[in-house]
Amino acid sequence: MAQGAKKFKAQRPGANKKHQQHKQKGPKKGGRIIAPKKAQVVQQQKLKKGLEVAIRNKIEQEVTQKASSTLHKPLSVVKGSEGKGNPGAARPGSSSK
Repeated sequence: MAQGAKKFKAQRPGANKKHQQHKQKGPKKGGRIIAPKKAQVVQQQKLKKGLEVAIRNKIEQEVTQKASSTLHKPLSVVKGSEGKGNPGAARPGSSSK
C-alpha cells in the first residue's frame, strides 16, 4: 500500500466543465468607482456645490424681479428643457447661423 494521504481527488474526464469559468484577460469594461480617500473633502465639495446653486438661483430671481419691475409690460420667464436628452435641440436665444 502507498504511504501518505492522497494529494488530489480523482475526477472524471467530463465532470470538470461545469465549474470552469472563462474569465476575460485584461481590464474589465466600464467605469470604475474609486472611493474617496478623505470623506470630509467630499462633504465640503457637496456643501460648496449646494451654496453655488443657491446663490445662482437667488441672483436669477433678483434679476428677473428687477427686470419685471422696470419693463412696461410684464416679464414672463420661459425655462427650456435643459438636459442631455436632446443635445441637437435648439436652445432659445441661440442663432442657427
